[in-house]
Amino acid sequence: MQQAADFLEESRALAGLLAALSDSDFETQTQFKGWTINNIIRHLHVWNIAVDLSLQDEAAFGAFVAAMMAGVRGGKLPAFEASYLDGLSGQALLQAWLERTEVVAAAFAEADPKLRLKWVGPDMSALSSITARLMETWAHAQAVYDVLGVARQDTDRIGNIVRLGVNTWGFTWKNRRQEPPGPMPQIRLTAPSGAIWEYGEAPDSGMITGSATEFCQVVTQCRNIADTSLAVTGEVAHQWMAVAQCFAGPPQDPPPAGSRCRANRGV
Repeated sequence: MQQAADFLEESRALAGLLAALSDSDFETQTQFKGWTINNIIRHLHVWNIAVDLSLQDEAAFGAFVAAMMAGVRGGKLPAFEASYLDGLSGQALLQAWLERTEVVAAAFAEADPKLRLKWVGPDMSALSSITARLMETWAHAQAVYDVLGVARQDTDRIGNIVRLGVNTWGFTWKNRRQEPPGPMPQIRLTAPSGAIWEYGEAPDSGMITGSATEFCQVVTQCRNIADTSLAVTGEVAHQWMAVAQCFAGPPQDPPPAGSRCRANRGV
């Protein structure tokens, strides 16, 4: 699966960004819920381990889920993840995460894309599972790029996230126990390569045009639509961009306008 290779390359890009940081730098607090860089890499590492178990050992995955559910009861997920990894942090954490990423990518590259895998929510195909890992890696990395003041240079592998955003149009409304306000709007995005990606078929629902990167930032809730230059026309399109959610779990609202942006500094 190409998505496995894309997941690996996205992970390597984040690892390259963090390679020169000191261990103490990993305690830098980001704009994502106050999580530190350590929190973010631990989160990515733990759930990479989980998806690997879901592919390789269903019983071990079930034991992980049971431990996770017990660990977060009355507490917070970052505390469980830190405990699960015995407090691993800094460059040692980065190395462990990257090594497991290589293992996960290699395993999913050889997997049947249609294979059904257990997950915390509904079962998913192997293709959906590794695409979700790519999306989560990209989305959480945004907070790291932001706090370090680095402008990320995306590639067309974010097309996987664009498609996920498009494919979760219906999920966004179902998750909120709402009916879609109309058919999906038309979407016309400019890829990092300059290619044009088009989706949707209902001009009466409006249109979304602009940067594919910014579309990904909105559907992953890394940015409020007001903090992008996306052009949105039509009531249905405006309603979608205000609540779009391409990740699983209970409905979440995007960050308030102006609350997540790139810091005015670099490393």
